[in-house]
Amino acid sequence: MGAFPALSALEPDAQAVLRAQGARMAVPRGTVLFRIGGLCHNFLMLLDGTVRVQMTAETGREIVLYRVGAGETCILTTACLMTRADYSAEGVAETDLDAIALGAGAFHELLARSAVFRDFVFASFGTRLLGMMMLVEEVAFGRIDLRLARFLVDHRDARGGLDTTHQTLAVELGTAREVVSRQLKEFERRGFVELARGRVGVRDPDALLALERTDGV
Repeated sequence: MGAFPALSALEPDAQAVLRAQGARMAVPRGTVLFRIGGLCHNFLMLLDGTVRVQMTAETGREIVLYRVGAGETCILTTACLMTRADYSAEGVAETDLDAIALGAGAFHELLARSAVFRDFVFASFGTRLLGMMMLVEEVAFGRIDLRLARFLVDHRDARGGLDTTHQTLAVELGTAREVVSRQLKEFERRGFVELARGRVGVRDPDALLALERTDGV
């Protein structure tokens, strides 16, 4: 449980419940952990790996809501367990996962029995909720040129670019592929990036970041 320092002070009886009812599981990359409309049966505590949580609108437009990493839990799963509602988004294993799955009964038992576990769950919930509010603000009010520029700079690999597609970038930013393509073309025209099939090379990261200090493109 070293991945969850907040649970280091877990009460002995709560530790016993977690040990007895928490099931260690390995999940291969690409596995769909939950789908829209599905029931939630387990509280997943991630020891290693990354889960991508995404939503698809009726128009077909997709957006990545957040990612769950090691030492974290999924706010949507927590909400579904607490309200007994169906999932409203999809969770996909972005990498191989090592996790502890806690059944709904044990989850509610720990919530009722352990102050430490309650603090852990609600603190995780609150932190993620703040992140979701920031995402909503960015999608609703943020300028796409600035958001795309920041994303490209922050997600560069060792070769100074990203192996990605315009569609993938659109999903990450919650916008249309055509909008991303148009903006990338403008960045390319100005010499900020270099475009190739399945690859965006970042040629001038300083210029991309400088857009935030000026009036953008």
